[in-house]
Amino acid sequence: MTADGADETGGDTGEEDAQDFYGRWARLYDLLARKTPGITTLRTRAAAACRLEPGDTVVEMGCGTGANLPYLRERVGPEGTVVGVDFTRPVLERARELTAEYDNVHVVRGDATAPPVVDADAVLATFVVGMLADPAGAVDDWCDLVGTGGHVVLVNAARSREWYGPPVNAVFRAVVVLSTPPTTKLRYETSPHDRLDERIDAAHGRLRDRSAAIAHESHALGVVRLTGGRVR
Repeated sequence: MTADGADETGGDTGEEDAQDFYGRWARLYDLLARKTPGITTLRTRAAAACRLEPGDTVVEMGCGTGANLPYLRERVGPEGTVVGVDFTRPVLERARELTAEYDNVHVVRGDATAPPVVDADAVLATFVVGMLADPAGAVDDWCDLVGTGGHVVLVNAARSREWYGPPVNAVFRAVVVLSTPPTTKLRYETSPHDRLDERIDAAHGRLRDRSAAIAHESHALGVVRLTGGRVR
């Protein structure tokens, strides 16, 4: 699933709609994914939370335009392997362009809930679980993929729980609606930000349940949550 950038919405859209939507905005998302204030620190922290060693294999589910892949490659070194999985062709092409210099970084088209990978030391999923119908089930699959002792790291945006949250959340709600395809839709049967919060809570909760060691951080005024776990 396309994920990285400001596009985690919890929307339930058909593949064709999502392909068109994310493909049309691929370059803008790439710009936001690389230039948003504080994003470099967040990507560095996410890669560090994967607890990678030189020679490891790491998979990013929903790699988007590939902004995280160089950070992961730095951790596994030239002898390791980095795999980025996404289902949207235009953003994958952008990811391939931006990682072409690395012979051990591979970008493949696939579904984050059924990744074309059989073994990995760590899984990173940034801004993706909010778009999955069964986010807890996806986390189970990723935990099974890395196995006991492997690491799964989730980075997601949801409404802030800080005391100063109300004005921050008002802006966040607007962003969620504008980034939910189709953006011309004015009314939803279920609030996109409510659905997003539910899915993120379910995913992060399942990772805590499956992990023996857990690390949690918040960024961007409490809107962005990073949870890493060592699978037991």
